[in-house]
Amino acid sequence: MEHIVEKFYTALSNCDGPTMISCYHKDIVFEDPAFGTLKGERAKAMWLMLCESQNGKGFNVEFSAIKANDKSGSAHWEAIYNFSKTGRKVHNKIDAKFEFKDGLIIKHTDKFNLHKWAKQAMGIKGFFFGGMTFFKNKLQSQTNYTLDKYIKSKKAI
Repeated sequence: MEHIVEKFYTALSNCDGPTMISCYHKDIVFEDPAFGTLKGERAKAMWLMLCESQNGKGFNVEFSAIKANDKSGSAHWEAIYNFSKTGRKVHNKIDAKFEFKDGLIIKHTDKFNLHKWAKQAMGIKGFFFGGMTFFKNKLQSQTNYTLDKYIKSKKAI
């Protein structure tokens, strides 16, 4: 299953959302600190939205340490980009875990230090508030609102 993880991250580095979501099972469950838990079409739409918003804007992804068997896997990846709301440069270091079913990714969990991300993305506000639960809840509310608007604008995936 290492090939499916490599295909996923190669597509991400190329801002190729359709190829990324072709690596996901229809019952995918994605989770990370920024969005919380997303299932099925919402998880797929999140990657499409991300790729569309970053394409041509200097978004850089590097991935390494891919390990996988038939049931589970892991990888490390790093994203370097400018956070759209502030224009600040972010270098996010992420550890991913995967579960597989029917030759596809059925569960994808990304873990990263939200406080470090917030300091980079939001400056002094992120420094003071980025490690607090209310910040995480507000961020997830905002990211999911943006995702809902994106899905509505596309009407269908």
